[in-house]
Amino acid sequence: MPVIDYPGTSPYSATPQTSWYLERFVVKPVSPDSGDQLFVLLPRHNFRPDTLSYDLYSTMAYWWVFAMRNPRLRKDPIWSFKAGLTIIVPSASYVRQVAGS
Repeated sequence: MPVIDYPGTSPYSATPQTSWYLERFVVKPVSPDSGDQLFVLLPRHNFRPDTLSYDLYSTMAYWWVFAMRNPRLRKDPIWSFKAGLTIIVPSASYVRQVAGS
């Protein structure tokens, strides 16, 4: 079975793998940055981090960044993503830097 080369936009890009399986998930860190801003989730973002990723970064690929930057979302990055919740969102340039794209 071939090893998959996960792109930097994937939350799995830092996770080691063998020819048979992914190893234990390795969190790709998104450290605090001077471009971070607070954002209150709107009703259209309810349970939809991909939608917010598209609104802020013009791609749905960075949905995982919100969970990495806001540890309280890590346990369940979808169902904890509720309208009215205030989260920290990194700038688009910083996200691209972290993702290596």
